[in-house]
Amino acid sequence: MVKKKIALALSMMLILGAMTGCGKAGASSNDIKIGVILSLTGDVASYGQSGKNALEILQEEVNKSGGALGKNIKFIFEDDESKPATSATAAQKLINNDKVVGIVGPLTSSQCNSVGPIANQFKVPMVTGTGTNLKITDAGEYVFRSCFQDPFQGVVTSKFAYESLKAQTAAVLFDNGNDYSSGLAENFKANFEKLGGKVVASENYNKGEQDFNAQLTKLKALNPQVLFLPDYYGTVALIAKQARALGITSTFVGSDGWDSADLFKIGGNAVDGAYFSNHYSPEDTSKEVTDFKKSYEDKYKTTPDTMAVLNYDAGKILVEAIKAAGKTDGESIKEALKKTNLTVVSGKVSFDEKRNAVKSAVIVKVEGDKTKFTMRVNP
Repeated sequence: MVKKKIALALSMMLILGAMTGCGKAGASSNDIKIGVILSLTGDVASYGQSGKNALEILQEEVNKSGGALGKNIKFIFEDDESKPATSATAAQKLINNDKVVGIVGPLTSSQCNSVGPIANQFKVPMVTGTGTNLKITDAGEYVFRSCFQDPFQGVVTSKFAYESLKAQTAAVLFDNGNDYSSGLAENFKANFEKLGGKVVASENYNKGEQDFNAQLTKLKALNPQVLFLPDYYGTVALIAKQARALGITSTFVGSDGWDSADLFKIGGNAVDGAYFSNHYSPEDTSKEVTDFKKSYEDKYKTTPDTMAVLNYDAGKILVEAIKAAGKTDGESIKEALKKTNLTVVSGKVSFDEKRNAVKSAVIVKVEGDKTKFTMRVNP
């Protein structure tokens, strides 16, 4: 009798285990998994956190409105630690282990150039909302960019410096080992001189440097009207403080990498009055901006920065492509992405033949601890 009871108990356990296993499989089959690679730690961690916050809002919105293809979407977040090699490892995990149908990100150009070839190899569509380096979409037909690229930013900022600031001379200081920084520097210089201005110096530094006095001392002697600083907020803020301490009076001009509340916290008065190109302005009164801004502020008690907006937009574009495709295979999603013609938070977006976004840019001015919309520049 005892043996029979034990056997019965074991049988029940096996049945329950099988049922539980089936339940898990059923739950997972109701999710469309989308990978997200962001820098949640490292040099630009505040950007990564903003992007994660925004995509969590998007996930809630999509699932509350019925999901995609009758299923919930699920973003699976991976931290690349602001390192290209870690980005590549994250991509392999998401594709091979998590079986994602697409990837949002990575955040910066160097990481995008690391992940793009992997996404293309496995035919998993990747949409970066923030990688601006020209080479990113060269990785192949499965790699898309939903923000404008470095040449456009270089043209926008140089044109603004020459035509709006009336600058005849400029200098450039950039990170020689960073694709984003060096690409912007090259395009700013080329277009500023094409317009008729003179770039009096082009100095560089290495990633991780903290002391820029040697380069800045050379630039001070040349007294450029504009100093172009194409880098991320932490480095830019340090350069600005050291430049002002040396007595440099040039107007600082920069790129979208400046956009973070930490720019003001680190740079203080040194960044006041500077200008940079950006993808959106929170002062925009369009429905898309006001709706997203309200959702973000209600949830996180702060105004969304550009990295929040651009990652939200990239996720939205990918989700809408999945819906339009009606399938979750890479080929179908890729073809749907090519036909994108969508108004998102940062404006109307379509893709050109190289899968780069066609969209406008804005110039904003740093005033105290905020930015003020200055002008919009169309492609």
